[in-house]
Amino acid sequence: MARTSQPDSTRQVVVGVDTHKYIHVAVALDQHGARLGELSVGADSRGYQELHDWARGYGRVKTFGVEGTGSYGVGLSKFLRRAGVRVLEVNRSDRQLRYQHGKSDPLDAESAARSVLNGTATNTPKSAEGACEMIRQIKVARDGARKARSAALIALKSIVINAPSELRESLASLTTAAFVQRCASYRPGDVDSVHASTKYTLRSLARRWITLGEEIVDHDKLLDRLTEETAPTLREAFGIGPDVAAEMLIVFGDNPERIHSEAAFAKLCGVCPIPASSGLTNKHRLYRGGHRQANAALYRTIVVRMQYHAPTIAYVSRRTEEGLTKKDIIRCLKRHLAREIYQRVMADHHARMSNAEAA
Repeated sequence: MARTSQPDSTRQVVVGVDTHKYIHVAVALDQHGARLGELSVGADSRGYQELHDWARGYGRVKTFGVEGTGSYGVGLSKFLRRAGVRVLEVNRSDRQLRYQHGKSDPLDAESAARSVLNGTATNTPKSAEGACEMIRQIKVARDGARKARSAALIALKSIVINAPSELRESLASLTTAAFVQRCASYRPGDVDSVHASTKYTLRSLARRWITLGEEIVDHDKLLDRLTEETAPTLREAFGIGPDVAAEMLIVFGDNPERIHSEAAFAKLCGVCPIPASSGLTNKHRLYRGGHRQANAALYRTIVVRMQYHAPTIAYVSRRTEEGLTKKDIIRCLKRHLAREIYQRVMADHHARMSNAEAA
């Protein structure tokens, strides 16, 4: 859409962007909330440059509010940061607003711009350009391989249920490892009977399970090295191995300073208390939002510490004597662990920044 006004060097421009796989739709507002114009561009480098030039044509660009900075908007966010433009992450518009005003890409883009203008959108997106992004990508491959490996074993055992009696009985008493190895060693020959097709299928699924296991081992070795290099202080903590460390680093991203306090990190992990009453009462409840994978990683670490970590075992004993339930004790421990992880990750981050400045 053509511009509705001439460029003005004194005007501050806020741009909201509704991102999609192939196109991005943007709406520009001035500092008073007046709508300046809208534009649709391709989701590629040429489109990003066109969008940047279009926004600067209205005045001094203050901020871009971008939806989906972790998915379709990641390329645009990187381009704008490299161009020196402030970028904020914008959540999708409220359903009530959509019900009242309708749903379209320009309306969503305008809503994104207004959420930046009124201070609703304050989150800095992840930079996704360093070791943490590498870890995230490898962990996606690892988690996918683990799910596929589990699915292969489930399919393998389901085939055995309906297998011919001779095969089923020969596999009945074996452990999982021996069971898979036996199936992988089958030689079905010509597939001209149910007995042969069963052997063929069992061999195929068993070899898939073995191959995926080898792939997972490779992923784990790489995650071990990357997390050790990126966050050595974090890895020194009791009960935090490559998997938990990777999950925590994914949450922080390559610019962990965007999480401004340990309380903010605790809320991001879903382990902070929030007010749940009004008037003279003063009740709280546990925050049920946040990054659920990070919350699960905290839980796994706490379970390990409750069994093998002497200070944690002593804490559990003391709080049990005070009348707390096991569930409440775990909640407290997860909050303490979130504080410890935040301090360790930030220490590693500051050390990296100091080394980079020294170099």
